[in-house]
Amino acid sequence: MRRLEASDLLALWERGAPRHALDRSALLCAWARPDVPADAVADLPLGTVTAALLRLRTETFGARIRAHVDCERCGERLELNLAAGELLQPVDDDAVAPREIEVGGLRVRAPSLRDLAAVSRERDAEHAARLILERCMRHDGRADVVLPEAGLRQVEDALEAIDPNADLAFDVRCAVCGHEGCAQLDAGELLWDEIDARARALLGEVHLLARAYGWTEGEVLGLSGARRAAYLAMVAA
Repeated sequence: MRRLEASDLLALWERGAPRHALDRSALLCAWARPDVPADAVADLPLGTVTAALLRLRTETFGARIRAHVDCERCGERLELNLAAGELLQPVDDDAVAPREIEVGGLRVRAPSLRDLAAVSRERDAEHAARLILERCMRHDGRADVVLPEAGLRQVEDALEAIDPNADLAFDVRCAVCGHEGCAQLDAGELLWDEIDARARALLGEVHLLARAYGWTEGEVLGLSGARRAAYLAMVAA
C-alpha cells in the first residue's frame, strides 16, 4: 500500500477540496489502488473502496483511529480509540469486478460509489437505501426489479455476506448512562478530514520557512518531517 508523502498529500488535497465527498473517496481510492483503472473505481464494491482508504490512512497517519460519537440517549460525547485493522473483515479486495451472488433467482451485485452518487440527492434515507438495492438487482438481464420488503431484507443479508466491509458498524456503550448503541465509520470522511488538517498544517510550515529562508514550496516539502520541525523550532526561537 502506498503512503502519502507531503507533496502527494497537498496535490490530492488541492484536487479534492472542491469535490463532493463521494468524488473525494474515488480520488483517494484511485491513488491508493494504482492497479485499478481510474474509471473503474466508481464501480468497485464499497467494501473494496473502504479497505483501500483505511489502509492508505494506516500507512499515512498510523493504525490507531481517534474518533467520537454522541450518545443517542443522554448526548454525552464518547471518545473512541479504534484500530483500523480490527474494523475490516478478511476478504479478497484485489478483485476489480463487482462481487455478485444469486438470491431467489436474482443476480445481486455489491453496491458501489456510483450507486451512492445516484441517490445522493434523496432526502429520505430509507427510500435511498431501497433505491440502491433495486439498482443492484437483475432478473433475466433486466435491472427494473421491484421486490417486497421480505425480499429486500433477504437481499440485504446477502449483500452483507459478499461485501462485509461496505458498512463499518460497531457497538458502543455510554459510560455515563449505560446506553448501548451502534456507531458507523465513514472511511472516506475520516481520511479526508485528516488530509485536510495535515494539508493546512503543511501550508503553514511552508509559509513560515519560505519567509524565513526564502525556500520554495518544493524545497520545504522535500525536507523530512523531522528536519522541517527542527527549522521551525529555530524560526520560533
